[in-house]
Amino acid sequence: MTGKELQEKLGWKFPVIAEKYPEHIGEADRFCEGYKEFLNTGKTERECVKRAVELLEAAGYRPFEKGASYAAGDKIYAVNRGKAVIASTIGTEPLARGLRMNGAHIDSPRLDLKPNPLYEKDGMSLLKTHYYGGIRKYQWAAIPLAMHGVVYLEDGTRREISLGEKAGEPVFCVTDLLPHLAGEQNSRKLGEGLKGEELNIVVGSIPYEDSKDVKEAVKLKALAVLNEYFGMTEKDFLRAEIEMVPAFQAADVGLDRSMIGAYGQDDRVCAYTALAAEMEAKDPAYTTLTILADKEEIGSCGNTGLDSDYVLHFVQTLAEMSGADYKEVLQNSICLSSDVNAAYDPTFPAVYESRNSCYVGKGCVLTKYTGARGKSSSNDASAELMAKIIKIMDDAGVCWQTGELGAVDAGGGGTIAKFVAGMNVDVVDLGVPILSMHAPFELASKLDVYHTYLAFRAFYNAR
Repeated sequence: MTGKELQEKLGWKFPVIAEKYPEHIGEADRFCEGYKEFLNTGKTERECVKRAVELLEAAGYRPFEKGASYAAGDKIYAVNRGKAVIASTIGTEPLARGLRMNGAHIDSPRLDLKPNPLYEKDGMSLLKTHYYGGIRKYQWAAIPLAMHGVVYLEDGTRREISLGEKAGEPVFCVTDLLPHLAGEQNSRKLGEGLKGEELNIVVGSIPYEDSKDVKEAVKLKALAVLNEYFGMTEKDFLRAEIEMVPAFQAADVGLDRSMIGAYGQDDRVCAYTALAAEMEAKDPAYTTLTILADKEEIGSCGNTGLDSDYVLHFVQTLAEMSGADYKEVLQNSICLSSDVNAAYDPTFPAVYESRNSCYVGKGCVLTKYTGARGKSSSNDASAELMAKIIKIMDDAGVCWQTGELGAVDAGGGGTIAKFVAGMNVDVVDLGVPILSMHAPFELASKLDVYHTYLAFRAFYNAR
């Protein structure tokens, strides 16, 4: 055997999708049109749940009913407080043999309005914000922002807020200093280029028309416009959840249109691909459980995050209805913690370890462990689980790769995996490589998105 033959037999390189499957370029283009629509209509966790429910019901899913009787092939869903959703297709195997779970998150870094946000200063009206998740603050200045959320008026009326997305609607922004006056700002560390209390949203500069004997007439004008749009008063901010998000739409990126640029791809890219695979599961052997969760970006806390027990309670109820022991169900289950990973960026190679990074165009990334430094706060998938998942993808012809979140000690991060593992479930991370993660405009390869969907579909269909 020649050295080249031995190298081919013993060595391994992750293939480039476009070279191995050139016909998938067009298929990925078509698939990603629906994905871009999902990104544009779901810029908050509430909006993602609303859109997901529309898609699920159109695909034949019905709300889960405790005490009902379900048979193989039945499709059900359950919404948790309007911010998280679980979808399931009942399998042909007994529930005690375990679930095939897939968990993604639908919250993304953003600017939240403070409870008492509106103020006037020096002839301008502004909104105070509190950033949500791991943002790089300087990236949020001087870009168009839209206002999204929900508010309850004093009479109990619920109003949904969306302003700045449609043509002709006003947008908002955080200001930044001109370079001529930025000497002191330029001396700051990059992480303090803009400070948290400087992330103030400009909302107006014209005083209310009849401003005689009125203090803060510019603020009053802003309140009058908000009241005209949504019926709000200043007190209603205390009964609201309002998020400021980038106003731009998802777009093709590059001369070859091979990538998607958009806000919120971490982790709505995995949410959409998981949802698409779930809806195509017609007759799975194992009952599927697709979870679109909230609050991952701030530690999966709260009653809509995976550190709560709402998924456990759903499984318990499903097990009781089928006469199974929920502990046995969970012990025999497998979960994909579907979250993105940091794609290798040739502009910033120093923070990556090239042999163990994921790359754009080579498929979904299987992340054995996350965490920081010595795998702190990580789930570390077993060799047995890695073997199962790799076989499923190889058998289905899915292009996949492995990756770590940067070089050791360069940083790190976590996902929902550790919370799923805490329920005694085998879990491993699988998702899409992303460039400019957590920026207002993130990049993903269409081919990577498509092969992540293929991986999820294969996972649900595996026998």
